[in-house]
Amino acid sequence: MIDTSLRWIVLAPLVGAAVNGLLNRRLPRRAAGLVGCAAVAVSLALAVRAVLRLAALPADERVLTDTLGRWIASGSLQVDAGFLLDPLSAVMILVVTGVGFLIHVYSLGYMAHNAGLPRFFAFLNLFIGAMLVLVLAENLPLLFIGWEGVGLCSYLLISFWFDAEANADAGRKAFITNRVGDFGALLAMFVLGVALLPHLGPGEGLFSFPVLRAHAHDLTGVATLASLLLFLGVTGKSAQIPLYIWLPDAMAGPTPVSALIHAATMVTAGVYLMARLSFLFVLSPAAMSVVAGVGIGTALFAATIAVAQTDIKKVLAYSTVSQLGYMVAACGVGAFAAGVFHVVTHAFFKALLFLGAGSVIHAMHHEQDLRAMGGLARRLPLTWPTMLAGTLAIAGVPPLAGFVSKDEILFAAFLGARGGFPWLWLAGFLTAGLTAFYMMRLIALAFLGESRASPEARANVHESPPTMTVPLVVLAALSVAGGFLGWPHALGGGARLQAWLAPVFASGHGAAADGGHGSAGLEWTLAGVSTLIAIAGLGLGYLAYVRRPRLVAAARAWLGGRPAQVLGRKYFVDELYGRLIYRPLQRLADVVCFRWVDRGLIDNLLVGGSAVVTIFTGSLLRLMQNGLVRFYAWVFALGVTVFAVYLTFLG
Repeated sequence: MIDTSLRWIVLAPLVGAAVNGLLNRRLPRRAAGLVGCAAVAVSLALAVRAVLRLAALPADERVLTDTLGRWIASGSLQVDAGFLLDPLSAVMILVVTGVGFLIHVYSLGYMAHNAGLPRFFAFLNLFIGAMLVLVLAENLPLLFIGWEGVGLCSYLLISFWFDAEANADAGRKAFITNRVGDFGALLAMFVLGVALLPHLGPGEGLFSFPVLRAHAHDLTGVATLASLLLFLGVTGKSAQIPLYIWLPDAMAGPTPVSALIHAATMVTAGVYLMARLSFLFVLSPAAMSVVAGVGIGTALFAATIAVAQTDIKKVLAYSTVSQLGYMVAACGVGAFAAGVFHVVTHAFFKALLFLGAGSVIHAMHHEQDLRAMGGLARRLPLTWPTMLAGTLAIAGVPPLAGFVSKDEILFAAFLGARGGFPWLWLAGFLTAGLTAFYMMRLIALAFLGESRASPEARANVHESPPTMTVPLVVLAALSVAGGFLGWPHALGGGARLQAWLAPVFASGHGAAADGGHGSAGLEWTLAGVSTLIAIAGLGLGYLAYVRRPRLVAAARAWLGGRPAQVLGRKYFVDELYGRLIYRPLQRLADVVCFRWVDRGLIDNLLVGGSAVVTIFTGSLLRLMQNGLVRFYAWVFALGVTVFAVYLTFLG
């Protein structure tokens, strides 16, 4: 069915970005904030309307389209500029606009005194617009436009406070790292185009998702290559090994930016891409194995780093990398619906945790070091319980949202939905325990015990304004109840989200997300074990940082401090990348590109050399053109003589 409102879901935030961007400082800050929030509110309202219309259709006909016109027409290559709403994109637009709207409202309070507020809301709106293009795109090229758009906006938002060099460096790091992954995604698109073009019939649009799915059997020969190239793009956008390094540095941006990038938008784009092209990935067991291995490896790796971070936002940043690893691993074992389910629940509790961290930073006058906090529970009566709810959700305490979605992923990994990955469940299990531990560590250091802040900071601690706390309450409620969207049949639920997504995964993959391949008893057992590890992690964190804080110091003394240093320095990965990649490229750019090519070849030889030739030629011509008639006559006579001699003796 055709629904022309889809274009307005995308255009509304783009209009808001245009208004704030063009008027900029001429627009009062309050008006700029209202324009930014209203634009996303309109998009949210239209998204809800479109999803309700989609839900009214029969399950096997749930597709709405909106074609703006022909974008590319070259021979048999036909690409439309159009949008497609199906159950998968419906879930994504509700998450993007819903959580995005709450973050916009929160920004009204957090950024209230910033002079660059119109520019900030212009970038936020542009980010939402680009993400909506990505998830609503009807074909790969249009998706890639949104893909690049969120990459550009992430650079603009991460380096928003660009007067500090570290912030500008973080923005450039995110931009360049993502370009590496995007190159792989672009190559994958070329591979798919070359493989599919000979098989297209009249009127079939190349790269259209329905066409790609219908011709999946024609892509078998390139499935592994295309899937791995696409996954390279995923490792950039969704911060997986080896391209995860940009995301922790993205904390340089304002806290609402961290929530927007890390929770509901950019970092989930890679998971969405794999879910959208699930019919391609399942054609290659080898590619699926790589996806599963990288995903669970990233989850465990990042969780160990989060244990030793002291910056409250850095703890949450590495937590995001770890949770993204869960989502990617779910796709790798074929449980695409479980991966999308975790995208939804993660958007709730991770946006809550980041915005809660922003409220703490606001109360502590921009202090982010956990070692300088403590005792905030009594002073922040709204931030404290909402942060605790987010912590219990991400730790996997039943029946909160994180427990359900994480348990579905671990269950699918245990079953080995794609040929058997028994070690994946164990790695995911250990990651769950570490997650509970480091999140309780964060709560304990920030909210419990005695205050370690300076007397001045302690005296001025205050709760955030309603524009900041109301979104926290809403997100806390979603973090508590959001898991019931997909509570599986095996645990007595209706698996509504899995049933909603079933038409997208009609070939059967993704069924493991509903527990369809294992007994209810097995899932209950695994859920019980998962709950125990969550409680154990929380209990150990509480014991180590509240009841027996000397245990941490004793453990560090016993270990010699080296493990803490390694984890605190993030396994020295940044230093390793600097030595193996950054410095050689910098040296290459300095010696070859700058000194030899730019300065030597272009400046000295081409520009400077041409100047010397011009000056020399001009000097000779100046000698010849001296204005003396007698000289001209002598030159004429000499020329005639030379010409006559030539004709006489050589002609």
